[in-house]
Amino acid sequence: MRLLLFLFCFFLMVSCQNQTKKNKKPSFLIGNWIRLNDKEGSQTYETWNTNFTGIGYTKQEQKTTFKEILSIVTIKDTLYLKVEGVNETPTLFKFTQQTDTSFVCENPQNEFPKKIQYYLENEQLKAIVSADDFRIDFIFDKYKSN
Repeated sequence: MRLLLFLFCFFLMVSCQNQTKKNKKPSFLIGNWIRLNDKEGSQTYETWNTNFTGIGYTKQEQKTTFKEILSIVTIKDTLYLKVEGVNETPTLFKFTQQTDTSFVCENPQNEFPKKIQYYLENEQLKAIVSADDFRIDFIFDKYKSN
């Protein structure tokens, strides 16, 4: 009987720990990032704040040519990447995989992208946005903002 009680308590603790880790927001994103593999004449930036809100934008010379508002939000105990400013309404990408230094989020109904992956590798932030047969890779380095 004690063995059964011990096993029940053990499995209960393990399952609670997994749930907490799953909903942990990705702190590796925090900071100011500059894209290294941009097109000639463009410069892309991404900034993530400690409250998991951020902005991504691309400049050509002094003109901003692309801008999106980013945030990591929790809806009914599930993490989502929320992207605003690209479409008329915000687009949500549900977290489907996560580690301490990476995550994958997906929205199969979105035209592009359907899948967004972020990961930290050699102190660089890398991202892949993709659909069925097309993908764009991003490589970012941290930089100090003015």
